[in-house]
Amino acid sequence: MGKPEEENVAKLFENFIQASTCKGALQAFNVLCRRLDLDPADHDTFYSSLKAKVSCWKANALWSKLDKRMSHKEYKKGQACVNTKCLIIGGGPCGLRTAIEFALMGAKVVVLEKRDSFSRNNVLHLWPFTIHDLRGLGAKKFHGKFCAGAIDHISIQQLQLILLKVALIVAVEFHINVEFVKLLEPPEDQTNEGVGWRAAIRPADHPVANFDFDVVVGADGRKNSLDGFKRKVLRGKLAIAITANFVNSNTTAEARVEEISGVAFIFNQKFFLDLKAKTGVDLENIVYYKDNTHYFVMTAKKQSLLEKGVLINDYVETEMLLSSQNVNQEALLSYATEAANFGTHYQLPTLKFAENHCGQPDVAMFDFTNMYASENAALIRERHGHQLLVALVGDSLLEPFWPMGTGCARGFLSGFDTAWMVRSWAEGRSVLEVLAERESIYRLLPQTTPENIAKNFDLYTIDPSSRYTNLNSTCVRPNQVHHLYITGELNHCSLERAVTIRRPINQKKDCEIRPSRLLTWCKKQTEGYRNVSIKDLTSSWKSGIALCALIHRFKPQLIDFDSLNEEDHRANLQLALDISEQEFGIQPFTSVKEQSTNEELDKSRVIAFLSKFYELFRGSPLPASDTRKLDENKECYPSKEIRCNDDAFSFSPHRKRIPKDEKKTDSTNFINKRRRTFCIEEVTNLSYNTYVQDKQNSKDNKVGTLSTQLLAKFEINSSSSVPKTQTQLDLSERSVLFSAHDFRESLPVKIRPPVPPKPPSVTQFEISIRKAAEQLVSPKTPPEPRLHPHRPFTDLKLRHVDQAFTEMKPQPENPELSAPVPSLHSGICFMRRILHRLREVEEHVSEKRAQTQKVREFHSKSIKEKAVHLRGLFSEDSFDVLKGTSVRRAFSQSSEKCHSCKKRVYMIERVRAEGLCFHRECFRCSICSSPLPQGLHVFNPDNEKLYCRPHFDQQNNGTHLKRSFTSPSNQLGVEERNRAAEEDSACGSTVELQSRPAAAGDFI
Repeated sequence: MGKPEEENVAKLFENFIQASTCKGALQAFNVLCRRLDLDPADHDTFYSSLKAKVSCWKANALWSKLDKRMSHKEYKKGQACVNTKCLIIGGGPCGLRTAIEFALMGAKVVVLEKRDSFSRNNVLHLWPFTIHDLRGLGAKKFHGKFCAGAIDHISIQQLQLILLKVALIVAVEFHINVEFVKLLEPPEDQTNEGVGWRAAIRPADHPVANFDFDVVVGADGRKNSLDGFKRKVLRGKLAIAITANFVNSNTTAEARVEEISGVAFIFNQKFFLDLKAKTGVDLENIVYYKDNTHYFVMTAKKQSLLEKGVLINDYVETEMLLSSQNVNQEALLSYATEAANFGTHYQLPTLKFAENHCGQPDVAMFDFTNMYASENAALIRERHGHQLLVALVGDSLLEPFWPMGTGCARGFLSGFDTAWMVRSWAEGRSVLEVLAERESIYRLLPQTTPENIAKNFDLYTIDPSSRYTNLNSTCVRPNQVHHLYITGELNHCSLERAVTIRRPINQKKDCEIRPSRLLTWCKKQTEGYRNVSIKDLTSSWKSGIALCALIHRFKPQLIDFDSLNEEDHRANLQLALDISEQEFGIQPFTSVKEQSTNEELDKSRVIAFLSKFYELFRGSPLPASDTRKLDENKECYPSKEIRCNDDAFSFSPHRKRIPKDEKKTDSTNFINKRRRTFCIEEVTNLSYNTYVQDKQNSKDNKVGTLSTQLLAKFEINSSSSVPKTQTQLDLSERSVLFSAHDFRESLPVKIRPPVPPKPPSVTQFEISIRKAAEQLVSPKTPPEPRLHPHRPFTDLKLRHVDQAFTEMKPQPENPELSAPVPSLHSGICFMRRILHRLREVEEHVSEKRAQTQKVREFHSKSIKEKAVHLRGLFSEDSFDVLKGTSVRRAFSQSSEKCHSCKKRVYMIERVRAEGLCFHRECFRCSICSSPLPQGLHVFNPDNEKLYCRPHFDQQNNGTHLKRSFTSPSNQLGVEERNRAAEEDSACGSTVELQSRPAAAGDFI
């Protein structure tokens, strides 16, 4: 290559380096590749060929940076994942950073980005390791001002540009204007070289539609287009954030303005009080960064927004409070401008809003009261012999908390962790081991801060042990991730997650919705309605019947669709427009007078009108009565009635939030601290009558309610004329553990039971049983009997019932028909034992309540009264000990010995927990031996050992129930029940109930 040619290549390479837009970078790169006759599709040799043909000084400096990164042993010289094909959804910073790591391992990587530009003006805070990592990729070569001096932030679009250029150099395919729709399973016909996993995309004729891949990574932010990942939520107090971007003209005056790296109210109260006094703007914190724009982000208080007119009305529900109809856009712009001016001491010469990708002022208000995180980081699907590794990174995996600046840093860490998982999977490790390791590492991610990660950034690799301190990659076992290995058919649920997707409420909604998608959505929602046919976004809406159908689809109580006259176009249209304006606050797109002239509808106005319906109702659940559309829309959720029945017969504890004012007092801690258990064998034999009880009675008298329910159960079993098996009737042999708390929670469950059969005529025997049960509920003290003074009243009453039954029962011709009789007595005995246990629980709760009352009385006393009270608790001997010269002798010397190794503990190495002393080195989990942070440990008082949380849960799940059944106290209960069963097996025998104190294990 001659010198002129080298100069031309150097100039083309410089154009690529200096490109300032996404399209410009892609175009410059394609021109460079054509000039050098290089094909980026040859990902194995592309980088080495490019480096050989571009040898200018600026390129050589970049090559040295990348070569140093590629020399990590984890990449195996680009051969770690040489036969792996990866698809990454989303071209944000985290998606591009993950793509670079995959490419460095030798994988074929394709990135899909549905936009054609990098238009995000927001500024990201960078942790020190993130700055070091980007410098190692040559960020300074692409952006000379990158983190110069003490700057620790960068705009999102500038970061995307840097990572895009690095990704193109390492042969990553980057496609713009391509949207991922869903995964496509491999076909059943796998003859010859069968087709593997593919993606359905828009446009459908794009070449990526034919790309087979082994790994798919979701990096498309909060919307998360990949199925199979449930989300958990962390709810906090109401938090409303406002972001604003102003044009940066790069003048000298603007350069002099100091940034605000983060000011909170508690650290600078005077600043915020002055701000409120002068402008009326009341904030909790504010941040100001200077980059391509002047970027402000602040947390505003709701009352201030209401007073300044930003929020029109005050609503309890956050969605209604921050809906676009409840926000005054002009007042919001003024609010942000006032805060920015005061925060910079009015030093910025002009505050002109920058424009977002919709051409609107780049100011947004959003709610971050709820923070979402995926329950798992990865899963594996297998269909027709093809495995697919599915993973999440970035905001899709763990939603960032902006005041801490965790988005970019934790997103990069999740990308490195995912690359390590793909490397392990490509090496042929067991899929369950790979998933278990990934989930173990994911548990550390939400806890990471700049302070608790490794400090030697030069040693950072994709190996998690180089980045995380106290890493335990085996805390999740392979047998715990079986549910993440999915071999069944892929069921596609709706990809729209209105609850978990946070959108700026003030953005113009129609600018984000394509007309084709809007038309498809309208067709789907109105499918099945008579005389409704939507073909376009103009003429199909003139009659008004389609709009009425759309409203009826989600709000059937507002329109009686069956009574509409499809011929009366004017009335239908007027009705729909009136309801839209009155109920939803959506302004009409036309009027009946305009349509009387048969004018063509304005398509843009119709799209804007329907877009508001789309944003208002998409992702909303169907009305409970609207079942005709369920199958047509292929919803993945059963009806409410079915879900209710499933919950009613599921004996797992209900997980629901309890408001603070409804929480139980300290008196119930005895029960609440136990693992809640509700174990009943052969639950299918439990009658629905157990649940159909009056709410008020259940609150007034728990014991009486339980007795009534057991009696109802007993009546059904005893009144049936069909012989039943011994397993169904013998209640005394059933293992039943009642938790008082769980039983109280299960009472109000409402279900729709099946229609019961007509009961037979009431016999004298049933009346006797009912009277006996009533006596058990509230026994009255009778005169002491003379003949049998040692027998309690209830035993005599039950014996009377037995005698009455013996006298009145018919003698069966077949002796086998008398089998149910012993079970009858067993049922009575069982019911009495249950009542006895519940009485003991109530007594214990009463004692706790009395103790709590005494504690409250003690705290209400004065200091002098407390001292007198405490003095009375000690004996004179105790005071003599305390008055001695050496208090140390009054305590056991064992307190100065390590509980684990039994050796002496000196103060400098001592850790106190649970009233015991440990060496710092001995403060470890007894199973995995990982160091335990103080406060995050779990101490088992049974074996006096320390555990980490995962292994403590594992111990409980595997051995806790077994231990509770085999403990000495429970063994007594088992023997007692066995003896009772033997006594009850003899017909006509007198029922005896042995009374003993309840063991703690009986209520677990």
